[in-house]
Amino acid sequence: MYRLARTGGSPELLRGLAQRATGWAGILDGDGTVLQAVAGNALWPGHEAPALAARAARELTARRTGSYSLDTDDCAALLLPLDRTSDDRGPVLALVAPKPLPGGLATLMADAVMPLALSWATESVERKRRRVDLAESRGREAVLHLLMTGQLSIAHQVAGALRPRLPDPVRVCVVECSGGQRDEVARICADASGGRTWIVRCPVYARHLILITPADEEAEPGGRTLDRTVAGLVDDCVVGVSEEVRLPDTATAYQQAFHALAVARGVPGRHSRFGAAPEPALLVGAAGARWADGLLAPLLAYRPRRSQDPGSQELAATVASWLAFASHATQHLKIHRNTLAARIKLVGDLLGLDLNRVADQAAVDLALRIRATPALHRTGAPDPGAPGDLDAVLCTSGVQDWAVQQLRQLAQAGPMGEETLRTWLRCEAQLSPAAAELGISVPGARKRLTRLEALLGRSLLQTPSARYDLWLAFRAVDLAA
Repeated sequence: MYRLARTGGSPELLRGLAQRATGWAGILDGDGTVLQAVAGNALWPGHEAPALAARAARELTARRTGSYSLDTDDCAALLLPLDRTSDDRGPVLALVAPKPLPGGLATLMADAVMPLALSWATESVERKRRRVDLAESRGREAVLHLLMTGQLSIAHQVAGALRPRLPDPVRVCVVECSGGQRDEVARICADASGGRTWIVRCPVYARHLILITPADEEAEPGGRTLDRTVAGLVDDCVVGVSEEVRLPDTATAYQQAFHALAVARGVPGRHSRFGAAPEPALLVGAAGARWADGLLAPLLAYRPRRSQDPGSQELAATVASWLAFASHATQHLKIHRNTLAARIKLVGDLLGLDLNRVADQAAVDLALRIRATPALHRTGAPDPGAPGDLDAVLCTSGVQDWAVQQLRQLAQAGPMGEETLRTWLRCEAQLSPAAAELGISVPGARKRLTRLEALLGRSLLQTPSARYDLWLAFRAVDLAA
């Protein structure tokens, strides 16, 4: 019995008892709920065994006895408490076996109580520890979601119960691990950063860790930064790092780190930093801010007819998540895919846009980013929102300079690179129609876009994707021409 307890715990102990009894063995609580059970005799139907054991457990609890047995015409149930509690409602061991019972079964049960009680207690502690770990992980995930949606005060309140405190300013790192290594890599990251880094298991990508690290404490005493340290300690992980940003800009920093991750996959050191690039939302000026207000006005003014339906804030958060993660937004928001589709259709109807088109997606994405930029000064009443107004925003000098900078690296790929990218965007970022229009295979189109990812330093095929910025840049350049 002690060997079984050491090697297999309570399941193996119950299996051994059930086999010796040629019947059914289980652990029940004082109310008769079966917590764990094993059948040891395939030839004995035993379908009434759980019900008989539950009835006996309730009677044992009511009588507050040290043991109990309950007989029927065909079988018998024997019960012994595993742990005496103040209210006599602790777990009990139950054996149900066909008559006649094997000799010495009661003695065997008494001998099994001690190792089984120890195993059960140990397993109960482990189950509670896993629940605590899951609760902490979900709490960190909730804080990240609040940061991504700009709800800083609530994020600080929730984060106050966890450690460490949220830093400001920050850099965001995205660490891509091999399968099944995420927990171990999280421990390595915590040790490497001295416990100063906020570590979140990505709710969208099962192999990703998101690290929010203090920007002023990022370098270790030896001069190595966290991304280099983690890449050096874990052989097959890849790390992308954002620029230094203020905490309210965590969503932007995450997208930067994700783009850097796409570059890091193709470099020998397996880590990369996002190259300095202006954010288009910062370059549009007050006129661009008024355009964004006008475009989003129907969404922001929306009031649901029923209290249980999502309001404007929830719809805005939903479309922002969908633009960033596409179908993976269901995992990010913890909603069903039908709910996501219904919300996106509602947003499209409110805005008068076709959100299946990259052009309209890019417009909404830019407008949401402008709305999330507190530095912009809005003067005057919002202009009536219309998709065509975007051209006026893209013709401003700041955005024109940004567009040229975005596409400068593309010149190294030659005309074929630009043609591939334009065709892919014209085909709504779908590989199959883009490959058909280019006259190449789908794997060939994917290889071209993968090479362009490394050249541009941006993620294209995986979300968050740079497709919206590239569409805006191409549109701005075409307007200038």
